[in-house]
Amino acid sequence: MKTDTHNIKISHRDKILFPTSAITKNDIVIYYKNIANYMLPYLYNRPLTMQRFPEGITQTGFFQKNKPTCFPDWITTKKIKKVDGWVNHIICNTEKTLLYLVNQEVITFHIALSQIGKIDYPNKLVFDLDPPIGNFDLAIKAAKALRYLLKEQLELRTYIMTTGSRGLHVIIPLKSDENFDEVHEFSKMVATYISNKNSKEFTTAIRKDKRKGRLYIDYLRNSYAQTSVAPFSVRAIEHAPIATPINWDDLNDNSLHAQSYTISNIFKKLEKDGNPWADFNINCKSIGKSKIQMEKLIENI
Repeated sequence: MKTDTHNIKISHRDKILFPTSAITKNDIVIYYKNIANYMLPYLYNRPLTMQRFPEGITQTGFFQKNKPTCFPDWITTKKIKKVDGWVNHIICNTEKTLLYLVNQEVITFHIALSQIGKIDYPNKLVFDLDPPIGNFDLAIKAAKALRYLLKEQLELRTYIMTTGSRGLHVIIPLKSDENFDEVHEFSKMVATYISNKNSKEFTTAIRKDKRKGRLYIDYLRNSYAQTSVAPFSVRAIEHAPIATPINWDDLNDNSLHAQSYTISNIFKKLEKDGNPWADFNINCKSIGKSKIQMEKLIENI
C-alpha cells in the first residue's frame, strides 16, 4: 500500500482482529486510509497514546505511549514531561504514520487535550457522559443540559460525539489561554452545577457504587497527561464502532446509540451530512468570561 512518499508494507492482512464480526486487519487498514483526511486534523500535533491489539480484540491488548525503538526514524516524536521523567510520544500528523501504526495493530487512538506547541494549555475541554448500561437516553439528556448551559448561558461553542463505546462526549474548542489547572477547575464547576441541579439523574461520583443508577459526568480528563479517544477512531468492540462526530440534531433520532456508526456505515453518514466538526478549529474561545458567568450562576443557586 502506497501512501504519501512511503511504501507501507501491510503484514498479515487476513488476520482476524474482530472474530465475531469477522473483521480483518486489512479491513481496519482500509478504513483508516479512507478516513485519514477527516481524522488527521484532530490528531495534529497531539501526543498520541496507542491502544494495540496484536492478537485481536478478544485479548486484553495494551496501551503504549513511548515510541518503540523498533519503529522507523521517520516517525515524528516529541518528548513530553511527566511526573518522574519524560515520555517519547508519537505525533501522528500524516497518513503514512497513521497507516504504519495501524499495521502495528493500533486499533484505537487516544490523544492529549493540548498540542505540543503549548503542552500545558489545553485547546479543547471534554465532558465524558458515561450512562448506566442500557440507558443511552440519559446520556442524550445530559448532553442537551450541558449544551444549554455552555452555549446559552456561558457563550461557548459545543460539539458532540458518540464515543463508539457507551456514551457521548461534549467538547468545547479552546484558545489555549488557560492552563490545565484553570480548565480543570472550570470543568469541575460546570459538571458539579449540572449534577446538583439534576441530582436524581446525574452525578460526579467517581466510585460506581456511589452513582446509584445515575449518569456519571466525567470532567477529570481535563487534566495534564490525560487523554480522550480521537474522533473517527475505531473502538475495540465487535463490529468496529467508531467514535463519531455528529450534529446536535442527531440526538433527536430515537435509533441513535453510542455504537451507531461503524466502519461499515460511517462513510454513508459523511457523504450525507458532511463533517459536522468541520469548523471546530475556528470556534475556539477563552473561558475567562464564562468562568465569571459560571460563578454567578453558582452564587444564585
